[in-house]
Amino acid sequence: MYLPSMLLRPLAAGVLLAVAGCGISSSPESAAVPPPAQLPSKPVVQQEVVMADHSLAKRSALAVPMASFAPMPAGESYPQDYRAEPREQYETLADNPIHSVAETPVSTFSADVDTGAYANVRRLLNQGRLPPEGAVRLEEMVNYFPYDYALPTDGSPFGVTTELAASPWNPHTRLLRIGIKASDRAVAELAPANLVFLVDVSGSMDRREGLPLVKSTLKLLVDQLREQDRVSLVVYAGESRVVLEPTSGREKAKIRTAIEQLTAGGSTAGASGIELAYQMAQQAFIPKGINRILLATDGDFNVGVSDFDSLKQMAVDKRKTGISLTTLGFGVDNYNEHLMEQLADAGDGNYAYIDNLREARKVLVDQLGSTLAVVAKNVKLQVEFNPAQVSEYRLLGYENRALKREDFSNDKVDAGEVGAGHTVTALYEIVPAGEKGWLEPLRYGKTDAGISEKKGELAMLRVRYQKPEGGKSLLIERPITNQVAPASEDLRFAAAVAAFSQQLKDGRYTGDFSLKDTEALARGARGDDRFGLRNEFVQLVELAQSLRTSTASNTMPTERRIE
Repeated sequence: MYLPSMLLRPLAAGVLLAVAGCGISSSPESAAVPPPAQLPSKPVVQQEVVMADHSLAKRSALAVPMASFAPMPAGESYPQDYRAEPREQYETLADNPIHSVAETPVSTFSADVDTGAYANVRRLLNQGRLPPEGAVRLEEMVNYFPYDYALPTDGSPFGVTTELAASPWNPHTRLLRIGIKASDRAVAELAPANLVFLVDVSGSMDRREGLPLVKSTLKLLVDQLREQDRVSLVVYAGESRVVLEPTSGREKAKIRTAIEQLTAGGSTAGASGIELAYQMAQQAFIPKGINRILLATDGDFNVGVSDFDSLKQMAVDKRKTGISLTTLGFGVDNYNEHLMEQLADAGDGNYAYIDNLREARKVLVDQLGSTLAVVAKNVKLQVEFNPAQVSEYRLLGYENRALKREDFSNDKVDAGEVGAGHTVTALYEIVPAGEKGWLEPLRYGKTDAGISEKKGELAMLRVRYQKPEGGKSLLIERPITNQVAPASEDLRFAAAVAAFSQQLKDGRYTGDFSLKDTEALARGARGDDRFGLRNEFVQLVELAQSLRTSTASNTMPTERRIE
């Protein structure tokens, strides 16, 4: 374990740590694999393009096709000093709607254990920029932090924790926290791992936040390898190639040397690199083992297959062979966050953004078991609210994880994977029956005749999952009692993170609850905080307040501001 220093860096200096420089020697020679035939490009998502020179002036959002860059001929590459034009790509999703329990009593969504949004938002704030709305995914912000949840005691892979307390930003509502914690597993107990490091060595990675940080990150993981583990190294720029054939984890010096030799330059044929990585993973496949690709890139694909749907479908098809895909995001200015998050989702892996070596250590050392070992797949949560107790509700976050009610029992509908020791936190804001809600009452609404007699129950929680090897899904059911108590330290802190996430967007539901209030709430709920993560969050809220003031003084009075 480690104790990171959480000192807030000056704005002008930036946040990213200086790491070892690129190696100067060339990579081992290997036959180049030609890029696949190009597919037609098409815009698939509204993307927010954040220009670096607008960092303190304002936020701007433009519609840009994801694959709008003209592909270069196969084999041709950009100069060694190539830099991509400043742009960052995000998917903007509308907040979950408010539901009337009388009309829609059931809420269903897929588990999400990604944390990349928080680290990326931290990077933007430390650079002196308020994040674009698409960068803020509330569930990833909340799930970045550890919480004290009960471990399973009945043989199931999950322990379940629920808590109900008053909402800090609305006197008429309450917050319901649902937490599940997977059983933990030491690294020594993990199944043998077949890992393929897939590294972007294109020109856009030729900066200290790119390839140098990737190399230092991967070397941290090498230190954790065991003799039974296998590692391959594939790189891509204008073309893709194998740098290191499958190698035993006991040959750490050989693996480190291969990593250190990497240098950056050229265009980005990312799809051909992914295809080659899957080939290497299949070559060294370990039955009943961990077979995973770790993709380290800024996601700036501009050669070959760059169509978003085609890349996602490739990951979906390959996961059926037992090979998963984890994405590790690096880089600034041209970072394609939307691609990274969605590729990991399609590939049954997880997504993390690495902005410094502390984060690299957190993901690939301290949380290695949860990063690599899956204890349950296709994990779905469903909450059925009791209309006798709750009149309205809204799910905070999980907008891109929403499922239809009928998807819950359909094992063919893919959902999230949960690794060893992972926790999943979900927050609902609910309106108790009889309290003032968000919705206007209906003149011709339903009567109370159909209200359930289970008046002591607030809701029923259902968790459905499959074992890692597949098979028919299993079900956990837990009634949630209507017992309001003073909020625990964990709930107060999770509420502060949720408030901050909403305030970084439009803050439509947080009312008069200000960033100063969020700071005070978080500061009073830091607890033991042995890793300093909660204290760092308090500093980020303070920084956002300063940036809001700077933004307000440099924009027209009619522009939206964080309140």
